[in-house]
Amino acid sequence: MSNPTWGELVENNIERFGDLVAGIDPFLPEIPGFFGQRDEGAWIGDFVNFVLDTIEGQVGFVKFQSAYFEACGLAGLAALSAGMKRAREAGIGVILDAKRGDIGATAAAYARAYLTPVSHGGSADFEADCLTVNPLMGPDTLEPFVDCATRFGKGLFVLCRTSNPGASWLQDKMAGNRLISDRVADLIGGYSTIPGSASRLGPVGAVIGATAPNEGRRLRQLLPRTIILAPGLGAQGGDPASIHSLRGSIPGDLLVPVSRGLSRVEDRGISASDYRQLITSRIKGFKAAIAYDYADMRTRLA
Repeated sequence: MSNPTWGELVENNIERFGDLVAGIDPFLPEIPGFFGQRDEGAWIGDFVNFVLDTIEGQVGFVKFQSAYFEACGLAGLAALSAGMKRAREAGIGVILDAKRGDIGATAAAYARAYLTPVSHGGSADFEADCLTVNPLMGPDTLEPFVDCATRFGKGLFVLCRTSNPGASWLQDKMAGNRLISDRVADLIGGYSTIPGSASRLGPVGAVIGATAPNEGRRLRQLLPRTIILAPGLGAQGGDPASIHSLRGSIPGDLLVPVSRGLSRVEDRGISASDYRQLITSRIKGFKAAIAYDYADMRTRLA
């Protein structure tokens, strides 16, 4: 496999840039007004390029929230495609947050759209390094995604215990003698690493919200070699001090996305140079808040 697998990419970029993931959620009312001064529809591509210009060399991962792009029609989809391609070419790990999930044939089409290289029948327009998926319809609906992840060195993040206020309504309920989130964690943990990969991390990860540290601590015990994507810092109010409860023992086993916490502004009259400085300052602040020394922790526990 000529390109690094998802696990290898994570471990390499973690070492260089840390575990912050820059989220891109384009929403014109929450970003500076200068983006809306060009032709209608052009702002979204300008915004994506501005953010990528700003984060390149500072952050090793970017998460595109597909809904925001889809809401902008064809211009949004064009900006999404161009942004994903640009980020991957720069060596930034690309997570497409689309939360797809459906019955077999439809799931296979989603996997072909987002995880399959052009050399194997994909279009390459929306090829990601990693995709978020929804397991609600059962394990069989995950199989096409897992198959692509295994064959092509991609990654998945399966919704397990999410960061939204209503997550407990289903995810903290009992099914038989197990919590539903625990059953999903068992499913995620059952997927092996990619044969031939140098990474110690499996290709199938879990979405576990930083807003639920107690649940996250329990689920981490079920997922010792799994990468956890932990949304909830920034706009959702998660506590950076509790984020370490979601860590395991392998560098790269926790990725922390921040989207609106990086890009949203109160003063839409801010200049381009000040906005770039603001994003850079926020990146430094979040990186400092979630910094963690795995080697030091292993020494303490020895």
